Amino acid sequence: MFYRDERLALFIDGSNLYAAAKSLGFDIDYKLLRQEFMRRGKMLRAFYYTALLENDEYSPIRPLVDWLHYNGFTMVTKPAKEYTDSMGRRKVKGNMDIELAVDAMELAPYVDHVVLFSGDGDFRPLIEALQRKGVRVSVVSTIRSQPPMIADELRRQADNFIELDELRDVVGRPAREPRAETAEEVTEES
Repeated sequence: MFYRDERLALFIDGSNLYAAAKSLGFDIDYKLLRQEFMRRGKMLRAFYYTALLENDEYSPIRPLVDWLHYNGFTMVTKPAKEYTDSMGRRKVKGNMDIELAVDAMELAPYVDHVVLFSGDGDFRPLIEALQRKGVRVSVVSTIRSQPPMIADELRRQADNFIELDELRDVVGRPAREPRAETAEEVTEES
């Protein structure tokens, strides 16, 4: 539930939201997403967190990062780490959990409601800490994918769970053709 006079902040775990939307077969239209939550309350900030491949001449996510930056999102990025696993496969690792948690705690005194776009169970203690400060927390993810993209403990801790699939008509667009690996497909291993 949202109240029109609430001060809102969005915290988008880019790789997690990308994976959840992909599992449901659609892409997020971030302009529509921002408009939807501006209608729901007084949005103070919309943060977007992602790791970037710095050594690639062209990063497929760069146009999205630039667009978000120029269209009212606060971008939080850091270089992704590239490595080769034991099977000889190229892997990319980039975890933004700490950055998101620190920003959410710093903003807590100035907001009434935080909307977290992630299903990562590691955020349960963050939600609990925000709630102790009097902040309501909604989590956006999906239980309709196989397996579900949201950790059960995260969904239970949140004040409100928003099923991403139910936002499809409001913030979605048809998924594009499969493309090369992007930074949003970065694994979140520690």
